Amino acid sequence: MNLSQAIEHANALVFPGFLSDDQTLTAEREKNEEAMGLLMDAWKSAPTGQEPFPFSLIRNLADRNRTSCDSFGIDRLRNVSPTMLSRKLSDEDLVRGVAVLQHRSEEEVARVAGPGCADLGMAYVEQPVSGTICGIDIETTDRDPSRGYIVNVGLEFMDMTAKAKPEHPFSSYCGIPEMYREKGVPLEFVHHITWDDVKDKKPLRSNKKMQKAILAALELYPYMAHNAAFEDSWFMLHIDGYAEARKAGRIIPIDTRDICRRIDPEYKSLPHDSKPAALESWARRRGTLKANQKETHLGLEDVDLMFRTVQAEFKERNMF
Repeated sequence: MNLSQAIEHANALVFPGFLSDDQTLTAEREKNEEAMGLLMDAWKSAPTGQEPFPFSLIRNLADRNRTSCDSFGIDRLRNVSPTMLSRKLSDEDLVRGVAVLQHRSEEEVARVAGPGCADLGMAYVEQPVSGTICGIDIETTDRDPSRGYIVNVGLEFMDMTAKAKPEHPFSSYCGIPEMYREKGVPLEFVHHITWDDVKDKKPLRSNKKMQKAILAALELYPYMAHNAAFEDSWFMLHIDGYAEARKAGRIIPIDTRDICRRIDPEYKSLPHDSKPAALESWARRRGTLKANQKETHLGLEDVDLMFRTVQAEFKERNMF
């Protein structure tokens, strides 16, 4: 498939509900996701204002793909590698995050970080951090944002100081298709969100008011998330205007998982299978989560834990 064919596929009039057999549904999903990958690369690489198509073409194709995945059975796709989920933020994103935390130029941070951001850990601790940050976390029904739904959003704001407390908390459940009343909420074993939590709630994709509110918060302040590439990937396909604002530089994600990996000296000495950069493990090392406690995997509670852990780490490193 080339770019012209991807655009044609995305514009094709298809009714996913009429696709029924496994072979057809699998072929449709594979074509959708191949097209989305090509379209995403073309849209991101084009100069701002010169994109060959609006980003809504990709969002609409993702909506169509989600319906096909529902028909196929999302649980059956659990072991199929996600195609629209970024594994990490780019080096440029990471440098920008440090620069905005420290209120200095990206060029200066990049010089310290060196090629491939090998010394970005030095840049993190070289200057004090300050300013207000939006913390955000989402719970979803799948890893791939083109296959699943956001079912919970939590966010709050905090000043980057040693004694600050999070303010203006927001938490909401989001709906999913009626078919999951009987099937159950996918990934319930992770986030423990049940049908009773999401019933009668609007899906985020149809809740334009919530989308606008989240977008406004993310444009107002840089945002922190643990593994921010996950939230970034999901917001691209679920929040109208996010991709456009992100490309224009009005949205700046900061990855606290990268912060943990770069500045926590205990991280490198711990075995990989202990997941030392996971929020739960990091929080236990910093004393913001007791040994017998677990991460709740609910948006607002996880944002609060993330903020307290970042604050404790920054205190430890004399970064305020």
